[in-house]
Amino acid sequence: MLTCKQATKVMSQAQDRPLSLKERINLRLHLMMCSGCTQFEKQMRFIRSACNRLGGG
Repeated sequence: MLTCKQATKVMSQAQDRPLSLKERINLRLHLMMCSGCTQFEKQMRFIRSACNRLGGG
């Protein structure tokens, strides 16, 4: 099981590279049980989307 620190690191890495199957599974398991990291993931998706709409990526 990932810690929150590990989970947020994997989420950040996912912005730059495809995650392995093991990483995706471990992250999904963590997110199923951690509302804080789930919220962090939603915020990251929102920021990325906003940047893309503004032409930043």
